[in-house]
Order: sequence, then C-alpha cells, then structure tokens
Amino acid sequence: MTDPRAAEPMLTVDELASKAGVTVRTVRFYSTRGLLPPPLIGPRRVGHYGPEHLSRLALIEELQHQGMTLSAIQRYLDALPDDLSAHDLAIHRALVATWAPDTPRVVSRAELEKRAGRALSDGDLRRLAAMNVLSEAGEGFRVDLALLRLGVALLDVPIAHETLLVARGILLEHARTAAHELTALFRDEVWGPFTEGESDLEQIESMKALSAHMQPMVVQALVTAFQRSLKEELRAAFASETG
Repeated sequence: MTDPRAAEPMLTVDELASKAGVTVRTVRFYSTRGLLPPPLIGPRRVGHYGPEHLSRLALIEELQHQGMTLSAIQRYLDALPDDLSAHDLAIHRALVATWAPDTPRVVSRAELEKRAGRALSDGDLRRLAAMNVLSEAGEGFRVDLALLRLGVALLDVPIAHETLLVARGILLEHARTAAHELTALFRDEVWGPFTEGESDLEQIESMKALSAHMQPMVVQALVTAFQRSLKEELRAAFASETG
C-alpha cells in the first residue's frame, strides 16, 4: 500500500528544522523520545518528513512554552488520536495557545513581595509552595501569577492549612472532570464538523478566534454555576443545623 504522505511535499531533516525554527539536533532528540513519528525513508536511506511532522513540532514547542515537561508532553501526545492530520494538529495547537494558562514567571523575592503587596515570611513561602502558587527556581521563585493574589489572600484565612489543601484537591478533581467533558463536547460537536471542509490557514484562524470567544463564556458559566451550587449547599447545610 502506498503511504499517503508520499503525495505531499516532503522535507529533509534540515528543511524541517529550518521551517520549524528549531535545530536539527532538537528534531532528532524529539524523534528519539518518540514525540515525532518516524520519517519516510527514501533513496540513499534519506529520511523525509511531511506536514504532519511540522505541525507536531509546532505543537510540541507550544506545549513547552506553556511550561510542560517533555514527559508531560509525551503523555499528552500519546493521548491524541493516531490519525490526526497536519491541519488537525495546527488547530489543536491554536486551542492550546488560546486556552492554556499564562506561563509561570521567575521572579526575585523582592519582586514577589512587591506583586504580593506584602512581606512574605519563610512560612508564607512554604504555604504558597504547598498550594502550587510558587516553587523555588535558583535564587528566585517560579510563580503562577494567576494564582498569586488568591494564594496570598488564603494566607490570612483562619482555616487549617491541611483543610485548604483538601479543598483544593476537591476543586481540582471536579475541574478536571468538567474540562474533560467540555473538551469532548467541543471536539465532537464543534471541532469535528468544522474540520470537514478544506484545510487552510483561514480555517485555523477562525477556529482560534472561536476558541478565544468561548473561553471567557465557559469560565463565567462555570464560576456562576459553582457560586449558585455552593450557596444552595451552604443554605441547606446550615438550615439542617439550626432547624
């Protein structure tokens, strides 16, 4: 059977690296880690790469930009369908770039305290680290700025630290479930029908714009639903205590 990639423009490893903006050494390293599928072997045992390799490289670079380790990227890619086309991978990368949280920043202790709006003791730093707000990075700290304000506010909450960590675990568990189900819905009802047409850059940009518009609506819907549910649960719990 003829490999379908044979009809597509093929690239040497040097051409692939140049188009992807990485080094040949990086391409070979990703290949040895199993992050890139093997190339087609042509005459004189020269490897040739297709558009799907270029799109997968771009996705790997985006995932690294979002702070994922190579092991995490490998697990992420292993979970993707084997038959994703270069176009599908490009759309996937657009969604990752749109929905992924801000990349953590490495700051000095002085800048961290400036952003926190207060002095932070060693105990405060340990609590923030336990909440995954920050981690040590050389002489500074790698900080999730989106969580810093909340983490600092929780430092003064008169609740046992262990209780906060348990509550965080509960929220993360249900957040992952909601994210998984929403992703499946988006893939089946929006992404699938959208990608049935011809593959082109305009389509990819349209999908990226659609994703960007959906993100704040989905987040707001989740927050509103949680607030209402929590209010109802608290009302019911305290009503039973005082009734």
